[in-house]
Amino acid sequence: MKTEELKALIRDVPDFPTKGIMFRDLTTMIKNPEALHVMGEELKNLYVGKGVTKVVGIESRGFIGGSILAFELGAGFVPARKPGKLPAVTVKKAFAKEYGVDMIELHSDAIGPDDVVVLHDDLLATGGTMLACYDLVKSMNPKKIYINFIVELSCLEGRSKFPKDCEITSLLVY
Repeated sequence: MKTEELKALIRDVPDFPTKGIMFRDLTTMIKNPEALHVMGEELKNLYVGKGVTKVVGIESRGFIGGSILAFELGAGFVPARKPGKLPAVTVKKAFAKEYGVDMIELHSDAIGPDDVVVLHDDLLATGGTMLACYDLVKSMNPKKIYINFIVELSCLEGRSKFPKDCEITSLLVY
């Protein structure tokens, strides 16, 4: 199975979560063992040899690919969570969404100045959640930050919200 063949396994769900939205459901892809393996290998190939020490996965679907990527690279996994989900001292960042304000949190000791970090989420749409996570991780002063998605919806131009020097990769682009 090739990377582009993964697209055929992603289910389109019209009008979810609201009317007019075409939701790309990755659960139909990741339930396929071969597709999950190919996805993990392709994610690893993007970052092998870059000295990655931590992968930050964004709640909740980013936990899936992020954990696989961390395992494949021999790196640690850091969950980026919604407020109140982490048990120790946190740092947080609020961000605007299409339908209100949300917040993302990390443990305050999760990232250090010697870390090379990959921020991972399943899908890049408008980019608000990942940008908030990027700003939060950047405030922790790691050596380097990479940004990764399994799917990118290019028509929504989420990539344009990030600084020009951000290295952003997506396995599949719609």
